[in-house]
Amino acid sequence: MSENKWQTAITDIGKNKINLRGYPIEKLMGNASFAQVAYLAIFGELPDEKTGKMIDTIIVSSVDHGVTPPSILSALTVASTGASLSASIAAGIMSINKFHGGAIENCMKMLTEAVELQTANGLSTEEAAKKLVTDYRATKKRLFGYGHRVHSEDPRKVRLIELAKELGFYGPAVQMSVAIEQAIQEVLGRNLPLNVDGAIGAVLCELKVPPELANAFFILSRTAGIIAHVYEERTRQKPMRKVEPGNWEYDGPAEREL
Repeated sequence: MSENKWQTAITDIGKNKINLRGYPIEKLMGNASFAQVAYLAIFGELPDEKTGKMIDTIIVSSVDHGVTPPSILSALTVASTGASLSASIAAGIMSINKFHGGAIENCMKMLTEAVELQTANGLSTEEAAKKLVTDYRATKKRLFGYGHRVHSEDPRKVRLIELAKELGFYGPAVQMSVAIEQAIQEVLGRNLPLNVDGAIGAVLCELKVPPELANAFFILSRTAGIIAHVYEERTRQKPMRKVEPGNWEYDGPAEREL
């Protein structure tokens, strides 16, 4: 073996062979969902049915949130200049950082801290949540995953928590995320409800996903929305237009049943 040869454990490629983590790609096709195969690629094993459904729910939850998030505005602006599809999508993805999408990672770290605080001090979930919020207020630390500029009760968060209970993922982190919402009201006197980032973070904690991979799930999800907006920009709008975030109106289908 050459001294310069390096190893990868992800995909084995040979003549007429593509094995992802040991599974022939053609056998995964039609038999596993995109969410399951994404999980396989990242973590090395296919998820069980409940984990797969939870991952799929997470990916669906953040597909799009209209034209105003940074990931969409960035992509629209670049697309308006005549940039390629790939460049426009890349611009959107590159805007997913600490304060946009990155709240998931920071919320995971905060929830882990709260659960460790609970365990170390023999506190109830509610007591630990209240102590964490009090400590964060004293040190002026941000409570990532709470509050939303549009929603007072984020419907995505409601569904994620509902499915976490149904699928058996309503563990310490998810319970803590709910308790912190109440603690914020009691300690800060403010209504900062758990948002979709916080709910995703809580569920990912239960799935034992490393916090540094949290953004991966938001990126996987939001890429589909970015593609949709870039295509619409290129087919419906004039080039080099002034993209005004608040000056839009929806003209798509009315609300409909699944």
